[in-house]
Amino acid sequence: MTETTDSVSPAAARPRRRRVLKAAALTAGAAVLPIAAGTAPATAATAPQFLHGVASGDPLADGVVLWTRVTPTPDAVPGSGAGPATDVVWQIATDKSFTSVRASGTVTTAAATDHTVKVDVRGLTADTVYWYRFTAGGVSSPVGRTRTAPAADAALDRLRLGVASCANWEAGYFSAYRHLAARGDLDVFLFLGDYIYEYKTGEFCAAGKVVRPHDPAHEITTLADYRTRHGRYKTDPDLQGLHAIVPTVAIWDDHEFANDAWSGGAENHTPGTEGDWSARMAAAKQAYFEWMPVRPSIAGTTYRRLRYGKLADLHLLDLRSFRSQQVKVGSGDVDSADRTMTGRAQLDWLKSGLSASDTTWRLIGNEVMISPVAFLSLPDYLLRPIAKLLGLPGEGLAINPDQWDGYTHDRRELLGHLKNNGIGNTVFLTGDIHSAWAADVPSEAATYPASGSVATEFVVTSVSSDNIDDFLKVAPQTLSLVAAAAIQAANRHIKWVDLDSHGYGVLDITPQAVQMDYYILSDRTRRDATTKWTRSYRTRTGTQQVERVWSPVK
Repeated sequence: MTETTDSVSPAAARPRRRRVLKAAALTAGAAVLPIAAGTAPATAATAPQFLHGVASGDPLADGVVLWTRVTPTPDAVPGSGAGPATDVVWQIATDKSFTSVRASGTVTTAAATDHTVKVDVRGLTADTVYWYRFTAGGVSSPVGRTRTAPAADAALDRLRLGVASCANWEAGYFSAYRHLAARGDLDVFLFLGDYIYEYKTGEFCAAGKVVRPHDPAHEITTLADYRTRHGRYKTDPDLQGLHAIVPTVAIWDDHEFANDAWSGGAENHTPGTEGDWSARMAAAKQAYFEWMPVRPSIAGTTYRRLRYGKLADLHLLDLRSFRSQQVKVGSGDVDSADRTMTGRAQLDWLKSGLSASDTTWRLIGNEVMISPVAFLSLPDYLLRPIAKLLGLPGEGLAINPDQWDGYTHDRRELLGHLKNNGIGNTVFLTGDIHSAWAADVPSEAATYPASGSVATEFVVTSVSSDNIDDFLKVAPQTLSLVAAAAIQAANRHIKWVDLDSHGYGVLDITPQAVQMDYYILSDRTRRDATTKWTRSYRTRTGTQQVERVWSPVK
């Protein structure tokens, strides 16, 4: 790859008026509509095309990852292994018309990387909006917009993240992404896992309706399968629109591999018919890093750390690559020191990073819920669908062993580190369980609130994956309200739970508070679904507690 980089003038003051940023988002959105198949220039029917959009991610103060995928010939579809090596030129500029190009280069991509292109651009200016594009064979990609992170010592007044998880293609449309993109006020899109799902068509649609079928139709197990599934997701216009307007920060969870994955296998993996687990996981990881605007970090995992001035640092976890196998419910092994959620190296890395942090807030991108949850008080007719949603036995369910509840030794060590070292303002940001929660994270749940809280947690619901009402096949906010009330009664640190809604969160961070605004969709099965605000919770600096707020941040 060849590359040229020019100096960039210092960034102007961060624009924070929503109408200014929304205007920028709308003008960018006009340029990110995907090129439909079969619309290559008439003069070259087989000219390269950019059918899967563009994206940026992992912004640093001096750089950002740029991503696209080129289809050099009609047969070079994702996962096919077909198509010639192709030179792709990339450019990044400080204006949308590209009169002030600040860096450029050429990447040669081929079937070996599924014709994906990923460039880690450095030498940029902190806290600056950039525009980028790709060109191959005289054809240009859609234009994307991104922004570098603030300088490490910058005093920020605000940071705003769109937050989502659990997007099942078959279960509904990705309207949540469209509504996030339309806001125009986001600095980062944070995705907390289950970007794709591995199941075969129809296997994970409890409501009984396949809204749009997977490709491939069978369960994905090979490198070609995972590439094809990622490629199908990247054709969604709402997904493309969000990726093209704001940088993405993403971590994986289990469905990027297989349900309830652990280091040596998964609940949804049968070695006798689906091959070696290590080969399947390696294939899934390769496809993920090819298709996502994510900078591979330590040992090719997704755990890494990003910084946003003096306001916040973001610790991103990988809770699938190193964890021990989930225990059987009631086995008594959840407390064993021989079992781990994080692996020793990652837990030490997290603890040292939290200790060394000099920012106001410490955010942790966390795949599975860390707040303890007991389910014993639920009546049987509600216990069974919740157990089904979590992939657990329906009888005698007390905990979810796939969450931190099943790895209490690691949790006790991490929370004890926060408490014993006086590390405050720690906020866990979580996905996975297709429901929305706001909770204090107690050091000792049995004696809460007397024993206090050492952190807080905001859990976002699913973009489209099935929730409790979908499993029960009832109207939302009916039977689930009984379950939510029982959960809160048995778990006093949990301040709110919504078991039914699909949607997303908007996290607003200031020196004074971190607030999560929860938004829900009208109907996941409709491409034109509307959105509305439903609840907000915040934690104020120094409190380690969540409290309800009666309006979203403007």
